[in-house]
Amino acid sequence: MIGRLQQLFSGTGLKARALRGFALTFLAFGGGQLMRLISNLILTRLLFPEAFGLMALVQVFVTGLQMFSDIGLVSAIIQSKRGDDPAFLNTGWTMQVVRGAGLALVAVALAIPAAQFYGQPMLTQLLPVVAINALVNGFVSTKIASANRQLVLGRLTVLELSSQLVGILTMIALAVVLKSVWALVLGTVVGTLFKVAMSHLYLPGPRNRFAFERPAFFELFHFGKYIFFSSICGFFINYGDRAILGKFVSLSDLAFYNIAFFFATVPLMLTHQFVQKIMLPLYREKPTRGSVQNRRAISRARSLLTGAMIASALALAIIGDWLVRFLYTPDYHMAAPLLVALALGSLPVLITTSYANLLVSQGNSRGFAIILLATAVLQTGFLIVGAQQIGVLGAVFASGAAAICAYPLLVWLLRPYEAWDLRHDLGFAALSLVAGALILWMKPDVYAQLLAFLPT
Repeated sequence: MIGRLQQLFSGTGLKARALRGFALTFLAFGGGQLMRLISNLILTRLLFPEAFGLMALVQVFVTGLQMFSDIGLVSAIIQSKRGDDPAFLNTGWTMQVVRGAGLALVAVALAIPAAQFYGQPMLTQLLPVVAINALVNGFVSTKIASANRQLVLGRLTVLELSSQLVGILTMIALAVVLKSVWALVLGTVVGTLFKVAMSHLYLPGPRNRFAFERPAFFELFHFGKYIFFSSICGFFINYGDRAILGKFVSLSDLAFYNIAFFFATVPLMLTHQFVQKIMLPLYREKPTRGSVQNRRAISRARSLLTGAMIASALALAIIGDWLVRFLYTPDYHMAAPLLVALALGSLPVLITTSYANLLVSQGNSRGFAIILLATAVLQTGFLIVGAQQIGVLGAVFASGAAAICAYPLLVWLLRPYEAWDLRHDLGFAALSLVAGALILWMKPDVYAQLLAFLPT
């Protein structure tokens, strides 16, 4: 058995690189989530719930600024024929640095309006620090994208885990001293500084230099214009819930939701990691159109990924309420029923989420933007109406409802590539319905606990 595993994971072929990539991605994500969990448990004992609610708002701005100006550099390098060309890489890096400087200016400009909109004066002080983080992050090396392109993920895993560890240790040390949300914000900046430095010093490959090549610029711009639009949609899909809830619910309720979200979306986040680092290169090297063999290979990989992630989500729904009560102090136990509901609400998204990146792998960033726009509009609509009417509960099933409503459009976009797998979708949908209903039947107390979140 050991010899067979060594044979499967060794070598330079696509299968071996993909298997190593799956293992390393799981290690990086699992290690990162474990560190986040441990730090979360420590920090919740050092800080009050309102600090975590305020940090959730700050994180919305940190991520939003990045996604609202995403030029799609990583995806462009992975799919481009010039992905190993230094002129191409350096032009992209230069564009990224300029983007980071622009983000810093926007973050400073948003500080006062954001504080007034959310009724949180502290944001006028916190968002200028977010500007520093955005500026520094613009200098991250394109060696990270190159490592993804080649499925050479060993050093990349070390980089991701070490930078996260540095940021977490900084947060904990500052929380002991400062006892405020500043510990979380400053720790984020320190982690980013470490990641940028190590991306240049630790990863192999040529150093980035400021450069501008017109063909590279126009290729990146043409590809990135849709990725830019897609990233804006992605922000509303992945972070719109906290941005909208921050306006309608208390910081404490936002903190409870954020803790539940941390656990419930682990399968979805892991799916995104696998799709970006493994499935996207596989889609590029094994196009499904016109090849029965490739379609079968992709179908097997997708089914394995979906099955594992749905099993994980169902497991979280079963033990989630107990897990929160076991790990956290009573101040945070209101996150328990939200975790169960969020885990079940993520099931429709898990079934379909591996499809969209196939469009990117074939250079169809326009189609990718279309499906994300539809999902973002639907989900944002569900969120706004739900948050106004039923508070935090309005965010629980918004993503699943949006995924179901956008599904016909996704199927239509996939047809030219012969990539739609009806058996995969129907099979996992039926499994999710039966298992979800059984779990809710087993947990009648969850209903009563969720009702406590309804606005009075």
